[in-house]
Amino acid sequence: MTAGNRLPAADVLLRVENLTVAFGREGASEPVVEDLSFEVRAGETLALVGESGSGKSVSTLAAVGLIGARGGHLRSGRSLYRRASGEVLDLVRTPERQLRRLRGLEIGMIFQEPMTSLNPLFKIGRQISDAARHHRGISAREARALAFDMLRRVRIADAEKRLDQYPHELSGGMRQRVMIAMALSCNPRLLIADEPTTALDVTVQAEILNLIKHLQNDLGTAVLFISHDLSVVSEMSDRIVIMNAGRKVEEGTASDVLLKPQEPYTKALLSVVPTLGETAGEPGPVRIEARPGGSRPTAIPATAGNAPLLVVRDLAKRFELRRGLFRGVTGEVHAARGVSFEIAHGQTLGLVGESGSGKSTVGRCILRLTEPDGGSVLVDGVDVRTLPRRSMDALRQDMQIVFQDPYASLNPRKTVHDIVGEPLVIHRKAAGSELEGRIEWLFAKVGLRPEHMRRYPHEFSGGQRQRIGIARAIALNPKLVIGDEPVSALDVSVRAQIVNLMIDLQEELGISYLFISHDMAVVERMSHRIAVMRAGEVVEIGRRQEILSDPRHPYTRRLISAVPAIDPGRRRDVRPIPVDTPISAIRPPNWNPEPVVYGSVGSDHSYALGD
Repeated sequence: MTAGNRLPAADVLLRVENLTVAFGREGASEPVVEDLSFEVRAGETLALVGESGSGKSVSTLAAVGLIGARGGHLRSGRSLYRRASGEVLDLVRTPERQLRRLRGLEIGMIFQEPMTSLNPLFKIGRQISDAARHHRGISAREARALAFDMLRRVRIADAEKRLDQYPHELSGGMRQRVMIAMALSCNPRLLIADEPTTALDVTVQAEILNLIKHLQNDLGTAVLFISHDLSVVSEMSDRIVIMNAGRKVEEGTASDVLLKPQEPYTKALLSVVPTLGETAGEPGPVRIEARPGGSRPTAIPATAGNAPLLVVRDLAKRFELRRGLFRGVTGEVHAARGVSFEIAHGQTLGLVGESGSGKSTVGRCILRLTEPDGGSVLVDGVDVRTLPRRSMDALRQDMQIVFQDPYASLNPRKTVHDIVGEPLVIHRKAAGSELEGRIEWLFAKVGLRPEHMRRYPHEFSGGQRQRIGIARAIALNPKLVIGDEPVSALDVSVRAQIVNLMIDLQEELGISYLFISHDMAVVERMSHRIAVMRAGEVVEIGRRQEILSDPRHPYTRRLISAVPAIDPGRRRDVRPIPVDTPISAIRPPNWNPEPVVYGSVGSDHSYALGD
């Protein structure tokens, strides 16, 4: 045991003491984490909770000696870790070579952004098993078997094929599951999970949380869980630390912090968390508003039924899988098959389903950002698929999209003024002072100030960038806006602001939305109707109230039952890890699917018959 490094209790695995972290030059740096202390005990889950910029991830990186690689430095404090041998090390002062072995064998880490953590040059199977091969000395055959088993444990379909794919060939949710598989491959004593389920749908999220609980039960693994999702934290944590602006503002058991919060900041966070089922009986979208004293938010009346703006019929899209020296077709991904739905003027259809179910593909096919292989897409009676390019460009004025990752969809070399005004310039809708006035109006409409206009995308927070993406999308007064997971990566308070903004714009401008999301509680707040997708098919569709209160398809019931809630008292028991393979959208070449047969409940509620 290193001299001076002692832990107060035998069950304490990690103790962070008076941690202060800063960025910039040593003499002119500003602290982003100040005087932070907490401890993680063996076998427990401690959650660090706070909004973006609160210092959650920075403090964790500093605690395991990684902050230098991110451009930060430690001003004061220490991080004491008890090894399996009983030796106690101060991780912020341990040599890097020793830290690498610790982080490989005893400390597993799940990072928030898988594409920045996965090597684009190596296949998935190799990346999952690398740590085990290096630290445990297993053979190549054993490594492949381990990687295959880990992919199945994190519920990735077609695990054998995925082993030989590269990160760019997987969806965002699948890449996140690969990261989780890598972190768990060596059965760590301490697992640091930085927003591990942010990009995952509710069913996979529930399974991943269940997997982490199994690891705790089997191996006594401690978990440091970083999240802004208080519902997930309620499901997972034994104790919670709430952070704001780099400081700890509240700490206690999960029950005390979530059910009896003391600090105004904690109460404010809890007040804007939507709960599935709390808007039952309301006819239309419902804003997410703070509810002091339990007051109910105001409902938006549903738009009267009118002629549909968008009619999608039997939409189909296949992607070929090619392998081998001559790149022969070995299979096809049926990302969409037989997809049909309608959206009325001024209404919202929520499209939900697991990662890889085909939701985003459908949205891109409607806009012809991806060319469909079959079916029809009618916008105000015009079939999008038959239009020549010039006519399609003109029609795109009526159809816009808000992407999941606003930073990736905003040109970093342009000011946000030019980004928001670009559609108006391209389609020659405004120029000169009229253009300037329109851009200022758009900024005001999405809650941004005129002085923001000359900044670049990197100078804004995630929520502000999403507002910029929305401003660009509504610049041409579109009839239809496709929101592709527009709030999935946002903090709870920012998510509420964006949802309310979209509802306000719909009410004022009559916009119709196809709202693609895996967050059922947000979909409930946004939607008039809901469609549920699985493996490229719509398995259930109908009015929001009927889908959520009377789901008929087993998959829909599974989605709803997996939604977490802020209720530590009802925390789910650890269930057996399922060994069945998820339904896959990959089929042999030239496979012709049987048409989906639907049953109906009333006039506007249909569901696929069978499993």
